[in-house]
Amino acid sequence: MKMQKLFVAILLIFTIVSCKKTDTANPDTTVAQNISNQSYGTDAAQKMDIYLPANRTTATTKVMIMIHGGGWTSGDKSDFSSFVDTLKKRLPGYAIFNINYRLSATPNNLFPTQELDVKAAIDFIYNKSEEYKISGKYVLLGASAGAHLAMLQGYKYNTPVKAKAVVSFFGPSDLLDMYNNPVGGNPFFSLALAGAIGATPAQNPSIYTSSSPVTFINSSNAMPTILLHGGVDPLVNPSQSVAVQTKLNTAGIPNQYVYYPTGGHGDWDAATYTDAFNKIQLFLEANVP
Repeated sequence: MKMQKLFVAILLIFTIVSCKKTDTANPDTTVAQNISNQSYGTDAAQKMDIYLPANRTTATTKVMIMIHGGGWTSGDKSDFSSFVDTLKKRLPGYAIFNINYRLSATPNNLFPTQELDVKAAIDFIYNKSEEYKISGKYVLLGASAGAHLAMLQGYKYNTPVKAKAVVSFFGPSDLLDMYNNPVGGNPFFSLALAGAIGATPAQNPSIYTSSSPVTFINSSNAMPTILLHGGVDPLVNPSQSVAVQTKLNTAGIPNQYVYYPTGGHGDWDAATYTDAFNKIQLFLEANVP
């Protein structure tokens, strides 16, 4: 009798464990699911927050990759909390992946660490497509340094998936020009950029070229891009966005440059952000069918 009870108990435990494994591997795709601090690498900084919409499928569910700013040396995915809420309401069918990356605050994490982390995060997401039930329609969105990384990823890499669109909030695009022509002629900005990169242009000219999104814009690599920039940005000159638009126009790539004459570096008022997200929503609806 005792053996029979023991057998039943073992069978029950096995059944429960099996069910848990099945539920984890095959989550209910009819309901929304949030996953916090999902690792995509071995470093503690390589984490992302995931927001999967209800009724998702590999055929229809588009993907939004969000990349925070902070001059490549600071910032966190939590900086984008309000953006996540806004995008979930405006684009409810999108799966959103809000990523962290290793910051260029120590010699071990200098360029191109941040670029490679974004690539690793996208590789991870793509490899989970079947599990998450998401399509291959990716949009890359970033602010400031994150916008630089979004544009760089989008224009430079076609694998494992080619992005369908890029959204840049006041992102640097030409690092050599940014070093040589800092906003207001302030040499501190040049020194800060060289510190994040790990070298000056004289010391390592190739890293400035290979880390600049404008280097990779052509008719076959680039994708529709919306650029949003403030006219009195004290850190990133609006000319950085204009340079992207100019090359996109030459390559015949659909784009939109949104210029806010009194806007600073992200310290925009509510009306400006509302207008920005109105334009982003319309741009994505038109260019990511």
